[in-house]
Amino acid sequence: MSNAHPPQPNTSPGTDEIDIGKLFGILLDNRWLIIITTVIFAIIGISYAMLATPIYKADALIQIEAKSTGMPALGGDMAEMFGGAESSATTETEIIKSRMVLGETVDKLNLTIVATPNYLPVVGKGIARILGESHHIVISRFLLPADALQSGYQLTITNSEKGEYTLTDSEGREVLTGNVGVLATHNDYALYVTDLVGANGDSFSVGKVSRLDAIQALQTNLAVSERGKQTGILQLSMTGENRNKIKDILNDISQNYFLQNVARNAAEAEGSLVFLKKHLPEIKTQLTAAEDKLNTYRQQNESVDLSLEAKSALETMVGLEAQLNELTFKESDISQRFTKEHPAYISLMDKRKTLLNEKVRLNKRIENLPKTQRQVLRLTRDVEVNQQIYVQLLNKVQELNIVKASTVGNVRIVDGAQAYSQAVKPKKALIVVLATLLGGMLSVAVAFLFAALRKGIENPDQIEQIGLPVYASIPMSDWQLNLDKKRKSHQPLMVNQTLLAVSNPADLSIEALRSLRTSLHFAMMEAKNNVLMISGPSPEIGKSFVSANMAAVIAKTGQRVLVIDADMRKGRMERQFCVDSKCGLSDYLSGQKSVTDIIKQPDIDNLDFISRGDTPPNPSELLMHPRFSELMTWASANYDMVVIDTPPILAVTDAAIVGAHAGTTLMVGRFEQSVVKEVEISKQRFEQNGIEVKGFILNAVVRKASGYYGNYGYYQYSYVSDKK
Repeated sequence: MSNAHPPQPNTSPGTDEIDIGKLFGILLDNRWLIIITTVIFAIIGISYAMLATPIYKADALIQIEAKSTGMPALGGDMAEMFGGAESSATTETEIIKSRMVLGETVDKLNLTIVATPNYLPVVGKGIARILGESHHIVISRFLLPADALQSGYQLTITNSEKGEYTLTDSEGREVLTGNVGVLATHNDYALYVTDLVGANGDSFSVGKVSRLDAIQALQTNLAVSERGKQTGILQLSMTGENRNKIKDILNDISQNYFLQNVARNAAEAEGSLVFLKKHLPEIKTQLTAAEDKLNTYRQQNESVDLSLEAKSALETMVGLEAQLNELTFKESDISQRFTKEHPAYISLMDKRKTLLNEKVRLNKRIENLPKTQRQVLRLTRDVEVNQQIYVQLLNKVQELNIVKASTVGNVRIVDGAQAYSQAVKPKKALIVVLATLLGGMLSVAVAFLFAALRKGIENPDQIEQIGLPVYASIPMSDWQLNLDKKRKSHQPLMVNQTLLAVSNPADLSIEALRSLRTSLHFAMMEAKNNVLMISGPSPEIGKSFVSANMAAVIAKTGQRVLVIDADMRKGRMERQFCVDSKCGLSDYLSGQKSVTDIIKQPDIDNLDFISRGDTPPNPSELLMHPRFSELMTWASANYDMVVIDTPPILAVTDAAIVGAHAGTTLMVGRFEQSVVKEVEISKQRFEQNGIEVKGFILNAVVRKASGYYGNYGYYQYSYVSDKK
């Protein structure tokens, strides 16, 4: 109780040991904080999970095949010309997310137009969804003047049955009115509302964003990934509030990507086809001219025939020309794909050079033939070469027409876009669990933080470590708290309704004061007089409560007790004794009243009381007056004990003045409010004035689990009669 305290753990202030029992006790002490905070966070998590807008997901699958021609049967050079390496998944991903592909989707689905219903902030959309209220709008056309703002417009339903609406700008001015399904125009404004669902008075925010912003928004929301490693299967996915909208967007993106791929492959054949058709008329003209020259020369020379040697040279010459023409076609195609430093291009030029050298050698061989044979050979060669070139060009044109018509691209849409029936966000169960855990962890952290920051006195041993014995630990009284509430209601009360020692003498606090009474009996045996001063380091620590109730406890033993309220600044002890504060100590010290005039008798046997009196301008000077010494001498001679309640020593010097006349001095501190350092300073302040502080009283002690499990808790038990 008062003088017996449990043994302390043998740990130094700087120890690194963790007291698990005390930590567990802190959690028990703050259990309601932890429970309430956790429940609040759980409710917030449930509310968010219920009110948050569901986010759905849609996905599609696209296969990237090895690039090939539309007609594999063509084979050979045509396959080499229009074939190529397989495009990587990374490359195709960037193409899918390019402005070329996504821009087509933005234009087709009018994604530059932004129209959303207006709800109450934060919770409005969720409440509307829970209540089943439907708000929906589809705008397929919205044109604005060049100098008009792009956003801030409000569309309000004026007649939901007829589909009538009004469009206003950001300043509330009417822009136009219209009906659903009808193009509304006014002053360069044009609006076509395809669908409108809502009640009269419902409003929607309408605006436009730039095409680039709409594309960037799609790029951010569109996710493209390869299914597996080097499979060539790309998965396109997108999330959004409207399942049908995200499905339509994904389908359109897939289709646009497929069409651009087909168009790109067809464009390769188209380029070569244009080149061939451009040169075909020239070759035909050259062929006709060569035939005319040969016929004319033969007529002039009466149809000269070629010898076997000339025919052999002619065949060789025609073959060389055919190969040179083939290389010309290949050079035209390779130059579009590679630079002149590429190995394929260099190999082609080397082959061309070899054929040209062979052609020069053959020309020298022809020079040895007769003049007529040489001329016929040259003319015949020109005809056959041009004829072969012309036929070859015709064949190439037909092949390219077939390739262009049969191009299917190397992209295949495996799975069209489908939206999941269940929302992917929010994950309600996970949110509730995480919110609950967050609330629990946060409340536990706050509890430990407050415990770490709390520097107040929590056990008597903290005081005894500074050399000041603890005479009593007075527990917090719930009964006293109720008495304080009654007193604050300003109702007329009796002393048995305001003083705990009278109203509830079996209270644990009074039992502690009885123990203090016993300790004081032995402590004051060697004192110079029977005057007891009770002070403290700071206000609001319960000095007056201890003084009044201890005096009442002593008075019940038959001793005559005088209680003096020496706090002439803010003393309020008269409230506990239910007497008037007028005609008190200040009046006596100022010479206005005599001792007998200021003594009041509360309704307690053997107890008298002197109130503080009127508040003087100079309390300290009055206490230093000889009248106060005379009062102490008179009181000590006429009473068995004199209890003086003084102001806090750290606030004013009154306690030091009164202490010079007191035989015994006790200090009072409040549990978890008073700090050990200020108690130590108060003790030093008294000692500097030659006053010995006999002991310390720890008031308003609250039994806590952290103290119990930390092995220094205050233990107090109620042991009262079972008879009423």
